[in-house]
Amino acid sequence: MKKKTVRYTDDKGEIIGELRAIAKGELPSLDQLVGKLHQKQKVTLALDGEAISFFKREASKRHTSYQRMIRNLVLAYARQHTE
Repeated sequence: MKKKTVRYTDDKGEIIGELRAIAKGELPSLDQLVGKLHQKQKVTLALDGEAISFFKREASKRHTSYQRMIRNLVLAYARQHTE
């Protein structure tokens, strides 16, 4: 079976438009990000080191993985914006 070739885009992560501060309550709490997901799809994603350090620290406090917390944050965001 031939291995699938991964193609990366030219996207350098540039932000289009303006960022705004996120108000408390707009995103799930850190404790809400520890649940398991039913379906997963692997992706390659480059994130800021400061953000990764934050999630690793918070995941360690909650005895979970930082990847799980990031996956659940992205899912919560997607669900909030598809309603």
